[in-house]
Amino acid sequence: MARRKTSPTCGRVLGRPIKDGGYIAGTIIKPKLGLRPEPFAHAAYQFWLGGDFIKNDEPQGNQVFAPMKKVMPLVYDAMKRAMDETGEAKIFSANITADDHYEMVARGEYVLETFGPDADKVAFLVDGYVGGPGMVTTARRQFPGQYLHYHRAGHGAVTSPSAKRGYTAYVLGKMSRLQGASGIHVGTMGYGKMEGDQDDRAIAYIIERDSYTGPAYHQEWYGMRPTTPIISGGMNALRLPGFFENLGHGNVINTAGGGSYGHIDSPAAGAKSLRQAYECWKAKADPIEWAKEHHEFARAFVSFPKDADQIYPGWREKLGVHK
Repeated sequence: MARRKTSPTCGRVLGRPIKDGGYIAGTIIKPKLGLRPEPFAHAAYQFWLGGDFIKNDEPQGNQVFAPMKKVMPLVYDAMKRAMDETGEAKIFSANITADDHYEMVARGEYVLETFGPDADKVAFLVDGYVGGPGMVTTARRQFPGQYLHYHRAGHGAVTSPSAKRGYTAYVLGKMSRLQGASGIHVGTMGYGKMEGDQDDRAIAYIIERDSYTGPAYHQEWYGMRPTTPIISGGMNALRLPGFFENLGHGNVINTAGGGSYGHIDSPAAGAKSLRQAYECWKAKADPIEWAKEHHEFARAFVSFPKDADQIYPGWREKLGVHK
């Protein structure tokens, strides 16, 4: 079965244009620490049967219990099997952050060699807080054709409104675009577990639009390549329609860990529920009515009942759920 190619630029991911309609359903495999190579690869395969994008979380890069040279071949095998079964391209965001630039580049080269003909389906996750801006720009220059996933660590210390020091996440977003990042985490704008509010959509707007007036002044990017907003932190299918209504578009990569693996049926079903939630918003449909025709989305109500009770009161009666 033919596989769709993945462009490393922000213009296309997984063979689909990144525009309104280019929503990417992704996940983060937990726990951050303690998951050995075989179960990690199996978890990746389970999600890829329904979803698109997997982020290798920040502490997992090259641990003694999960060395990169053992993990990556298993992940690639899982990716190939999932692509063969679904007929769809998948993408893996491999964490290549290291303690120095030379080691980071060596890890990136090893990942590309391991994925071979499917190296165009690999993103590189680089932690711009641990490694610093120089590590991000080095990764861009060394791997100009690869999707560069800027991991936004250090929020509590630097960019959080409660930190009282550093700079804002809005400024960090602009910096990431200047450094050549293809995507950066922008928070959940108050819809997930991360602190924030609806006005945080400005962070997503400044990194993807060519012209935008922010909270302080107007910014022109003069055709500079845009950066994809990545959302994560407590998101699931039930929270997404409101999130998209606030953001106003679907030009995001959504990495939902619990929102995928916490689905009552399977991680693949969780991934499908995320996409169905986006399609619900895009169709301007009532989520309860949408659930009646979309099984995985309906099962998200049962999977996350506390959120369902808060966001959609009376959902049990409307969907005929008696427990």
